Amino acid sequence: LILIYSAMKIDTNSPSYESDGKRYRIYDEDPQDRIQKRVKMHYEKQHTLQTVEFVKGMHKKWLGFTHANMTIMECLELLSGFLDESDPDVDEPNLLHAYQTGERLRVAFPSKPWMHLAGLIHDLGKVLSMWGEEQFAVTGDTYPVGCAPSDTIVYGLKSFEQCPDLKDDRYNTKYGIYTPNCGLENLLLTFGHDEYMYQVLVNHGSSLPQEALYAIRFHSFYPYHSHDAYRHLSNEKDEEMMDAIKMLNQCDLYSKSDGELKIDELKPYYQSLIDEYCGGKIAW
Repeated sequence: LILIYSAMKIDTNSPSYESDGKRYRIYDEDPQDRIQKRVKMHYEKQHTLQTVEFVKGMHKKWLGFTHANMTIMECLELLSGFLDESDPDVDEPNLLHAYQTGERLRVAFPSKPWMHLAGLIHDLGKVLSMWGEEQFAVTGDTYPVGCAPSDTIVYGLKSFEQCPDLKDDRYNTKYGIYTPNCGLENLLLTFGHDEYMYQVLVNHGSSLPQEALYAIRFHSFYPYHSHDAYRHLSNEKDEEMMDAIKMLNQCDLYSKSDGELKIDELKPYYQSLIDEYCGGKIAW
């Protein structure tokens, strides 16, 4: 088991990651194929439209948890036909990926069942798209609004040229609206499935450990956890929680090459975890 996890610890600061001979997270500046064109269009929208005002508006829109009442398993089924337009690596529904991630974590960390569940549900916030939300506000890498973007964000600084916040002196400096080492929990990140799922779980009173909740909340914050950007805004707690993010992220990323799973045979195990940590109907 240790060898399996060690094999996944590659250099995530490289432009693309490799596992089992497959390259991950390739973002073509001049895309030619259908998937790469789709991905670039997604990020052009995100980098232009996700402003401080927009993110605050999304919090008001979605964090009242009045849109549905359903169980985790019911939410998973809603994603059985969902395709993430920001992902250059896969072109298949999200339901399979949820179980693939959970199973990778289950093999690599057998003594951390709460992280197996985090792997299963980490993307459930994408249900926002099933309710009509555009994907630039749901999927993709996240980063703080309200301060200057990092050049490690996919497609680089050029992709932010049309963002109105970069013309606002309150938001276009290194610290912007933040203070040194204020902590990730005090940042206003681009709105998406990470923040939404985290807030849903907290509102429900989930008993998942802080490591699991933290990993779900920041697993798409690639500039931070994979490129060491925005460390001037992180604090001691963030440093302590970095391993939890990477634990989830590495099993999330590399599970994309895994084959089909017999989901019906896996459901009883994951239902037992759901019952323990976030059972019953949940307000979404």
